Amino acid sequence: QVQLVESGGGLVQPGGSLNISCTASGFSFSIHPMSWYRQVPGLERERIARIGAEGAALEYADSVKGRFTISRDNAKNAVYLFLNNLKPEDTAVYYCSAFVGQRFWGQGTQVTVSS
Repeated sequence: QVQLVESGGGLVQPGGSLNISCTASGFSFSIHPMSWYRQVPGLERERIARIGAEGAALEYADSVKGRFTISRDNAKNAVYLFLNNLKPEDTAVYYCSAFVGQRFWGQGTQVTVSS
């Protein structure tokens, strides 16, 4: 079955950087676009980045454009998100997601931006 496992979250100071990762299994990873979402308690889950199956067709939400970078390694069935110049408002649970007949989610990784 489809499994998505995020890792790499943590506590970082404002202005800092963080790399988060997602490892996928149970489907043909290399032919599916992948996305990163984030969610703050009480708010809707927001898509912040998307990458096409071959690593092109990058899309970013305005809130993270120019600061976050999505990438993937199809040989490792992995998708990454580099978070740069972090702000307190980036504090959220970050989820990777794939649509394989239906939308699947990982368990999420907490990113906290605070001094």
